[in-house]
Amino acid sequence: MLFSHKISTFVIMEKIKNVVFDLGGVVFARDPRKFEPEFIKFFSYILLPQMPKFWEEYDRGVVSYDEMVKSLAEYNTCDVELAEKNLRRSILTQEAIPYTEALIRALKDAQYKLYVLSNMSLEFIEFLRKQPVYKYFDGEVVSCEEHVVKPDAEIYRRLVARYNLNPTETLFIDDRKGNVEAAISEGWQGFHFDARNPKESCEKLREMLLE
Repeated sequence: MLFSHKISTFVIMEKIKNVVFDLGGVVFARDPRKFEPEFIKFFSYILLPQMPKFWEEYDRGVVSYDEMVKSLAEYNTCDVELAEKNLRRSILTQEAIPYTEALIRALKDAQYKLYVLSNMSLEFIEFLRKQPVYKYFDGEVVSCEEHVVKPDAEIYRRLVARYNLNPTETLFIDDRKGNVEAAISEGWQGFHFDARNPKESCEKLREMLLE
């Protein structure tokens, strides 16, 4: 079942016991108020319906950091030094979204099992795992270590198998509708998170899961 953030009333098919989070745009993000327009434009492709192939392969773990820098330089028609500086800055300025962090703490207190299922490159995930909110997760499947990316069904199946989850009792939260639809195709429940309005999405999730 797909739960859109625009829906005000929710009907749960099965009692949810496991909540699975995407990371980028759901748990972590860059605060656009802290950056100049040129930097935001440099990574504007993250808002596209389909990520560029070079970024997908970076998330898949088959493209190195240095190769990624060269691809970014070509994509943005700039020198390699600027591309490397921006990529490194992009990693180090990821912050936990306050509304989601508070939701995760509340879900943990309510005895939900919490997991990560994310398309994420090695350098990004190594940084994010050091952030305080990450301690609340009971397990994870990350694309760069699996060499599989969402929405490939295999990455969803690996999470289910690794942690012995019942898909019908598992809610997947992602800001890309195609990734949520793929989870639903595997028998999960799904919630399309609005990365532009995380407060509203987290309020809806609280209504679903905590009230």
